[in-house]
Amino acid sequence: MLLTDKTAIIYGAGGSIGGAVARAFAREGARVHLVGRTRETLEAVAKEITAAGGHAETAVVDALDEAAVEEHAGRVGTIDISFNLVSRGDVQGAPLTEMPADDFLRPVLDGTRAAFLTARAAARRMAERGSGVILTLNSGSAHGSPMMGGTGPADAAADALVRNLAMELGPRGVRAVGLWAAGVPETLTGDKLRAVDPNVNVAGILDHLASLRMTRRNPTLAEITATAVFLASDHAAGITGTFVNVTGGMFPG
Repeated sequence: MLLTDKTAIIYGAGGSIGGAVARAFAREGARVHLVGRTRETLEAVAKEITAAGGHAETAVVDALDEAAVEEHAGRVGTIDISFNLVSRGDVQGAPLTEMPADDFLRPVLDGTRAAFLTARAAARRMAERGSGVILTLNSGSAHGSPMMGGTGPADAAADALVRNLAMELGPRGVRAVGLWAAGVPETLTGDKLRAVDPNVNVAGILDHLASLRMTRRNPTLAEITATAVFLASDHAAGITGTFVNVTGGMFPG
């Protein structure tokens, strides 16, 4: 198993991608700490992991609360992997000229704050030990993303944070790596899309997204989690300061 004896904190572990990553990390031998704001969803993921023979602990922590993030990281102690998958509250589907300022700024401000606080808490502890991996995920929309509101600027901030962390922490044995993946069919459900537009053509959107990719197909949760496991493992010890574009993405790196 690739992550045997590793301790991982997964922020946003109650979500679709966060839960899938947590289960994958646990299958590979990691002790996973599931962090989020809703106890019920965290406990549901933890129950699946422990039923499969894995080790999981849950904690209700607001990733925007500086003191709470630091306190939880201190309780965990040794941290080998930190993965921020917290929802940023992105609002999409409207032109920038029609978008309220709060909707545009929310993913930029909240997303950057959560990414920074969670990464900093882990990095401080990893640097003392001389090892560790900080992971993040976004859509890669910093390269151009019309009708996606604050998603592009939020992604750009996350991209820059990962690269700067890698440069500062690399000499101390800590890696920082990101994944670009957007439009995952298992998470981009009809219910979510219809909440924005009741008349939305779900199949049409997914087909359009696939047509924009280098591989002409959308990424799966299994592909995302497999990539995350590899990047978190010692097999990826030489990879830092960059982003892996899952299934070719829509935006070249």
